[in-house]
Amino acid sequence: VFKKNLLCSRIMLFSSRRCSITVALLTLGGLIVVLFGIWLLGTIFWLHTPPSTKPHRPPPPAVAKSPNGTWLQPESCSQIPEAWRFDCYPERGVVVTEEMCHARNCCFIQSSQTKTSGRNGVPWCFYTPDYPSYELVSITDTEMGKVGKLLRNKKTYYPKDIDALQVEVLYEEDNRLRVKITDPAEKRYEVPIDVPVVQKKASNPSYTVDFIKEPFGLIVKRTQTGTVLLNTSIAPLFYADQFLQMSTSLPSRFIYGLGEHRSNFLHDVQWNTLTMWARDLTNLYGVHPFYLSMESDGMAYGFFMLNSNAMDVALQPAPAITWRMIGGILDFYIFLGPDPSSVIAQYLDVVGKPAMPIFWALGYHLCRWGYKSSDKTWNVVKEMRNNGIPQDVQWNDIDYMDHALDFTYDTVNFSGLPELVKDLHRHDQHYVMILDPGISNSQLPGSYWPFDEGMKRGIFINDSNGDVLIGKVWPGLTAFPDFSNPDTHEWWYQNLKRFHEKVPFDGVWIDMNEPSNFFDGSLNGCPDNELENPPYTPGILGGTLKAKTVCASARQKISTHYNIHSLYGLMEAKATESALRKITDKRPFVISRSTFPSQGKYSGHWLGDNRSQWKDLATSIPGMLTFNILGIPLIGADICGFGGSTTEELCVRWTQLGAFYPFSRNHNSIDEQDQEPTAFSPAARTAMKEAILLRYSLFPHLYTLFHHAHISGRTVATPLLFQFPNDEKTYGIDKQFLWGKSLLVTPVLEEGRDYVVGYFPEGLWYDFHTVSHKSLDTLLVIHISLTVDLQAPKDKINLHLREGSVIPTQRPNTTLWVSSSQPLHLIVSLSEDGLAKGDLFWDDGETLDTYEKDQYAYIYFTVQQVQKMHNSPLLQ
Repeated sequence: VFKKNLLCSRIMLFSSRRCSITVALLTLGGLIVVLFGIWLLGTIFWLHTPPSTKPHRPPPPAVAKSPNGTWLQPESCSQIPEAWRFDCYPERGVVVTEEMCHARNCCFIQSSQTKTSGRNGVPWCFYTPDYPSYELVSITDTEMGKVGKLLRNKKTYYPKDIDALQVEVLYEEDNRLRVKITDPAEKRYEVPIDVPVVQKKASNPSYTVDFIKEPFGLIVKRTQTGTVLLNTSIAPLFYADQFLQMSTSLPSRFIYGLGEHRSNFLHDVQWNTLTMWARDLTNLYGVHPFYLSMESDGMAYGFFMLNSNAMDVALQPAPAITWRMIGGILDFYIFLGPDPSSVIAQYLDVVGKPAMPIFWALGYHLCRWGYKSSDKTWNVVKEMRNNGIPQDVQWNDIDYMDHALDFTYDTVNFSGLPELVKDLHRHDQHYVMILDPGISNSQLPGSYWPFDEGMKRGIFINDSNGDVLIGKVWPGLTAFPDFSNPDTHEWWYQNLKRFHEKVPFDGVWIDMNEPSNFFDGSLNGCPDNELENPPYTPGILGGTLKAKTVCASARQKISTHYNIHSLYGLMEAKATESALRKITDKRPFVISRSTFPSQGKYSGHWLGDNRSQWKDLATSIPGMLTFNILGIPLIGADICGFGGSTTEELCVRWTQLGAFYPFSRNHNSIDEQDQEPTAFSPAARTAMKEAILLRYSLFPHLYTLFHHAHISGRTVATPLLFQFPNDEKTYGIDKQFLWGKSLLVTPVLEEGRDYVVGYFPEGLWYDFHTVSHKSLDTLLVIHISLTVDLQAPKDKINLHLREGSVIPTQRPNTTLWVSSSQPLHLIVSLSEDGLAKGDLFWDDGETLDTYEKDQYAYIYFTVQQVQKMHNSPLLQ
């Protein structure tokens, strides 16, 4: 943060030539008159010209030059540390020259650290300390906080600046602040998800809010410590029709969330730009503009930008973050925690807590693209049964369909599908199949009810001319249902109901719902307009908004696709969840590829198309942890990998880790090597079976963790830093994780290893395997914080029990339904002072809203050791 005198300074450079004073004054005066006249005529012409509907690029503002024609750059530019340089030319694919930079009135200094001014280096073109922004011209108190008026006096280099803004500060809760910056003259698009409407101002907020008048800045501090959580004065605020930008400092470099991206759990702040736009392959499938940040004293806070437009989020080592969005409004929340778990609970108070899953969702699932027949699918299930390997759910990918048509099945190759599903049900197992949103429009009229009825009801996305937009997905040419239209939800339900009468499925897997399209835009392309070609395009794979999805200018019920593209998966999940409630009268099971905040209320998620590689095994842990803090705890990766063929060792290690994914599914691609547990050697098969049985034995504990996620917004798979926020060594750990508070999982993530390095925060930790086998004399007990080499033979995953815990378990069986009738046990690990606690939530596992209807049992366990028992702090 720069001192005020630096912010306000500008050193102007002058040069002069020896000439007559009279001649110089006359020449200069004439030049000024000519320039003023040109400017006046241009301004009059600009004011009387209607807004252009054609694509445009940002016009450069007028730039002052010295008399000899050189660019004027303030000396203060060189005084800005590299870490605090905010990019003035963020457009991709542009080599920024000094002239281009100065055309935006920005500083230009080539960095010694980078050869070019690129996405992952110090920007060469950056804002001056006193770059023009908005001025706060008034501020008044309201019943909920404050409201102010902002004015901009100088145009920016992006078109259609909004010169007058309203800033509204809402003191919603003691630990929650909301800020909305809007256009008071014209209603702009806002994200249509339900958030709390608060009527009463917080009585004792844990934050203070300060304002800087010019240039406008907002500063939010934690009252208890004075830590600055938000400071927008560090860079100019932009608010144009299709470009909004806001920067803020961060209290530390420890920042998490901002999904969905494949990366470490802890984000890199070294000039790291994350693009948010739901997209197949890269940018990834979901958009979650929420981050959790740790402070220097172990406290934590969260920040949520409620915006669904395409955006870039730029992190830099100051540390600081910049939000760049191409539509909507600035609407953001700050959550004060003060601990990480409280931050997540407060965030979920806004977007919604996750649903309680049906019990069999927590079992072991098998799937592949390429069973190619119901007989092959059935044989896989029978082999699992014959080997006594637990399995609760069998899935099919698109090859079960008739020519990839939704709501059909292949009556030749999958003729036995209805009987297969009935057989699964007879064995207390369940069936899930895939659905894609693309509905074929190429069938004979009257032969394909989903399209014919959809046309009749007008529920498909239209192009900018009002005609049904046609794309291409697996069945060929397709139309896309508009899930922002309530009529579409009823049509979707009727399609699912009609198919359920033929194949009584239990859950639905919704895929390709970014939405994905094999065309760029549509069969007929997209119009050449501002929605398709905004002044700024975030870093989307393909370089355009239409790349492998529908046109941004496409029309939907509530807005253009430009605004609601990243909501498509959420809206489809909501329609699917609602339909399954009515069809099954049980808790719905939905897994979705594309996600948005509040998705956990309607579906779980898997981490998309991974590969059978060791690096993909490792990156699944940060993906799982990230989605737990985003409020979607029913999360997992494709066990053994989706693309490519696995090895036996990789699949064993992945099954061991996958046994501790909250959502545990082995999924494989077409024409690859079989990778279900029965496809491997007897030793590998046994190791996988033992891992899955271990999961089933821990089902009562896992089910209780999901209960707490549902009612309190807690995590299921938990980062170590959540339980040890004062231990900075845990901040970057994403190769280990906890279930809840008590079970520490340390998997092998590298090839050829028979050991694994684990970090144990301070406290007592016990080897779960020896505890559960009552071999108390062989316990590994760790007391101080320590990094340990742990033995990890191929048939073992390291699992440790934290002191002071009571863990409910049960004797495992081949399905959770059978297991649930087995005896329950408690494993108790007393703390050093002889105490332990834990709990168990139990209901019938499938009835809707049992907690809300008070149809459950909840048992809280407290154990206190009265006298030493065999000198061991463990009980069973």
